[in-house]
Amino acid sequence: MSKSERPSQLFRNLNAKVASIPMILTALVVFVGGTAWTVLYSFTNSKLLPRLHFVELDQYYRLWATPRWLVSIENLLIYGVLSLVFSLVIGFLLAALLDQKIRFEDTFRTIFLYPFALSFIVTGLVWQWLLNPDFGIQGVVRDLGWTSFNFDPLYNSSIVIYGILIAALWQGTGLIMCLMLAGLRGIDEDIWKAARVDGIPTWKTYLFIIIPMMRPVFITTLVIIASGIVKVYDLVVAQTSGGPGISSEVPAKYVYDYMFFAQNLGQGFAASTMMLLSVMIVIVPWAYLEFGGRKRV
Repeated sequence: MSKSERPSQLFRNLNAKVASIPMILTALVVFVGGTAWTVLYSFTNSKLLPRLHFVELDQYYRLWATPRWLVSIENLLIYGVLSLVFSLVIGFLLAALLDQKIRFEDTFRTIFLYPFALSFIVTGLVWQWLLNPDFGIQGVVRDLGWTSFNFDPLYNSSIVIYGILIAALWQGTGLIMCLMLAGLRGIDEDIWKAARVDGIPTWKTYLFIIIPMMRPVFITTLVIIASGIVKVYDLVVAQTSGGPGISSEVPAKYVYDYMFFAQNLGQGFAASTMMLLSVMIVIVPWAYLEFGGRKRV
């Protein structure tokens, strides 16, 4: 076929491009359009219904002067950092143990993954009961004779976020374990054999050889964990409803309450815009380093 007879770049894979139009329109209208609409109305004084009455940055000044929002940001930082660290560490350790070809591996894998099949509402209610000081873990231990034992994080405003973290780790660590196990099973067995021949300790093999080779798995895992951290809402509602007081508030609950209960759309839009900004601050530098700042060989 001559060069003049070849289809232009625009008409190559035309069927695939036509089939992707509905998804592209959905992304533009629903995601990009919805995001732009939210940011626009965050500069208004919308109450029950949205209205284009701009008040510049008043909603943001009010937002950062609200103690409830500051508490929610602090809780999100604590919950996010600890959830990220413990999920990766526990998930990887469990995967490394299962990767040793132990007996009843399928049974253990099912047991660890089962909590992920439950919704956050169910998980929150289960752990609300387990952490109840009267008939939960504390009550059972005291009935066994340790009457001075105290374990009631959901009723202590200074550590309530850690009680929520326990429930989140219980539910989500199994998925991280499965992702890590899949990555470990993808490592060539010859690498392990070479490490044993060279006399490299197992922990050094994991730390300096296996983990760097699992970089794509870790990136995928980080994205999954981060998305769950930012949108945490139902677990908090099920366990504490934001209490005691406002000590377990999170940004997603703040947005929901102001938009649907306080009937203050402008404040809710401002809070959701700040959540979007926090995600962009993390994602944009990572995306640049991952895809833009690296020279292709």
